[in-house]
Amino acid sequence: MSKSVQANMKADLREVRDAPDRATAEATIAVFVDKYRAKHPKAIACLTKDREELLAFFDFPAEHWDHLRTTNPIESVFATVRHRTVRTKGALSQKTARLMVFKLIIAASKTWRWLTGENQLSKVVEGVKFTNGVAATATPNKDAA
Repeated sequence: MSKSVQANMKADLREVRDAPDRATAEATIAVFVDKYRAKHPKAIACLTKDREELLAFFDFPAEHWDHLRTTNPIESVFATVRHRTVRTKGALSQKTARLMVFKLIIAASKTWRWLTGENQLSKVVEGVKFTNGVAATATPNKDAA
């Protein structure tokens, strides 16, 4: 797509990402599809094909959404490793390269921020279902004897 459209598309996609619940996100996607379908059918096809993966974070605790919406921790670690390995090109054996990468990742991990909502991890591991970031609780049937 042309550069003139990219800024508007990014802003519209941020509205999908930052929606407060799945229904709002779905509605925002529908608006996005209607707005860009005519001129950018490949982008729309990609978005609609991957809709479930894009909105999967709604099935996790709301406290975790900030962490799930970004790939920055992964990208920043690899950027650090890439920066160092490019500068020392040709001076490393496989063993020393692995050791250097390990040490770089350990050093980078010291600056990582802690997971928000860590108290929700046990629920996620136990398989508790979340809807729009809230744990779904089974309501007992009052008619049962």
